[in-house]
Amino acid sequence: MPRLSEVDRPQALGLLQAGLPISEVSLRMNVNRTTIFRLRQRLHETDTVSDRPRSGRPRCATQRQDRNLVRNHMNNRFLSASALSRHTRGRNNQRIGANTVRRRLSASGLRARRPYIGPILTQRHRHQRTLWAQEHAA
Repeated sequence: MPRLSEVDRPQALGLLQAGLPISEVSLRMNVNRTTIFRLRQRLHETDTVSDRPRSGRPRCATQRQDRNLVRNHMNNRFLSASALSRHTRGRNNQRIGANTVRRRLSASGLRARRPYIGPILTQRHRHQRTLWAQEHAA
């Protein structure tokens, strides 16, 4: 049976407050009776039905370090993610991996791609290309 989502929990509580028994609410919500019972019990104990915070693996960089990572990327967009990771240190002075850099830049709407290495144009080349473009545009 599926879990009750954050959206369905207030609906289940509304059905309980309307006077429906737990078994009827569980049938309507397509969950086990124990789920509805524990939902009501949690509401009475904590006055909330939202999920409790869970502990997880700590992030290798703080939010401030993530912002600095984005700022460094914006200052030098031609650095690859691996090069940026070599210059960045996370919590406890540990190195941040290139994939982590890619994920953090992606989360902020940026892309860490290999910079385009195109032909190096001298001033003379640029002038000749401009003349060619003007000649062929007319």
